[in-house]
Amino acid sequence: MKTKVAVTALAALAQDTRLAIFRLLVEAGAAGMPAGGIAAQLGTAAPTLSFHLKELLHAGLIEAEPQGRFIVYRADFNAMNALVGYLTENCCRASGACNPECAPGAAPACAPATKPRRRASAATTAKAALRKTKNAAWCG
Repeated sequence: MKTKVAVTALAALAQDTRLAIFRLLVEAGAAGMPAGGIAAQLGTAAPTLSFHLKELLHAGLIEAEPQGRFIVYRADFNAMNALVGYLTENCCRASGACNPECAPGAAPACAPATKPRRRASAATTAKAALRKTKNAAWCG
């Protein structure tokens, strides 16, 4: 990923509504969501939503697919993973030792879930932290 592309993507996500839209689309996975569903979920007016979706499309973070009278929006997981990879590609390079908290590529690439996830419980959060620790063990 080129620096200019990363800056454009980060700038698009550096706004509350756009970040909320992107996170909602990541939760929705491959199925995506129609614009009306996004608006209803976030309580955003249609013109405002349209503006923010345009910015995310321009940044290459989401995709739009016309389906009849509706447009379904999806997170572009390849672009998301490329951005995370760009941010972590030189992790620990200067120190010569890998820190488990900075483990690029240790966790499997994000793939859309089959169904949207809801807010995690404390037990689920603890399981995710344990999984992250196991994935980072290769840095040991």
